[in-house]
Amino acid sequence: MNQPITTAASPYPTYLAWSITITVLGACFCCLIGAAPGIVAIVFGNQVNTKFNAGDDAGARKASENAKIWCWVGTALVAISLLLNILSFFVNGMSFMSEDFLQQLQQAQSR
Repeated sequence: MNQPITTAASPYPTYLAWSITITVLGACFCCLIGAAPGIVAIVFGNQVNTKFNAGDDAGARKASENAKIWCWVGTALVAISLLLNILSFFVNGMSFMSEDFLQQLQQAQSR
């Protein structure tokens, strides 16, 4: 008979939620430079359960550690880029917006 294959959950965290969040925020705040560590963390996070189910306990632990390190790197890049964006906004004000957009914004406010 066809029995479903059951796999044990790894005792090591995968950090997938954190890495996906960092990837999205990195892409929003600092382009691909910020998203790259998140993508690397996703790859390592996916390897955790795969290696554990294959019997490679040390490899699963190492993949989990690597995912955590890359999540912290991505978090640092996102935090730095967020601070730079806020600083840029306060230094430059709204000057980064195009004139057309600012005119449309003023027209919408005057209605």
